[in-house]
Amino acid sequence: MLEVDRPDRSVRRRRGKSGTVDAEAAARAVLAGQATAIPKTGSHLVEMIRCLQQFREQLRGLPTGRLASTAARLRPGPILTTEAATKLALRVLGQRYQTLEAELAAVDAELDRLTAQAASQLRRLYGVGPEIAGALLVAAGDNPERLRSEAAFSMLCGASPFPTSSGKTVRHRLNRGGNRQANTALYRIVVVRLRWHQPTHDYLVRRTNEGLSKREIIRLTRTPVVR
Repeated sequence: MLEVDRPDRSVRRRRGKSGTVDAEAAARAVLAGQATAIPKTGSHLVEMIRCLQQFREQLRGLPTGRLASTAARLRPGPILTTEAATKLALRVLGQRYQTLEAELAAVDAELDRLTAQAASQLRRLYGVGPEIAGALLVAAGDNPERLRSEAAFSMLCGASPFPTSSGKTVRHRLNRGGNRQANTALYRIVVVRLRWHQPTHDYLVRRTNEGLSKREIIRLTRTPVVR
């Protein structure tokens, strides 16, 4: 197979432009030995790189949701080239992302409803959303006999700081026991409150002035955070 350049412009001017004229000129070029270039096959590494570069320029920088929707709308056509196969793969991934997003939204809606029904007072606390409330409720529900007091719940969540003071220096170390999902939930509440909840921010400032580090303050704040 040979690759034929476009017909000479002078021939086009004399005989006009048409598919028949171009085909005849191409045939004459082959018979005369003028067409000797080997066409690109489109199946080698350079073609794969070109294809990936094209999609990279088209999709890079898009937010995740828009990236998925753009990929889901790709039209690969007949799967006969590297580009078409890549478009098909990207479209399938984009559609799968959209399906999972819809499923997650449905689950979140149910979690919102159930946690509000099971513990409306907990849900009204600053920084406590459905996911955090769910983690705390699961921890409490799995071990109800251990929740005789706030201190017991703090121990259950691994949020009770262990004192390691010496002399006039007051220090606490991390409790590495307890339910780690509940512990993470308490940590997220504290982080949200430290940034947006003025009383918690004031507590941070006061304890910082007393010489405590931010890490130590977060550990101490986790204990009363669910009250």
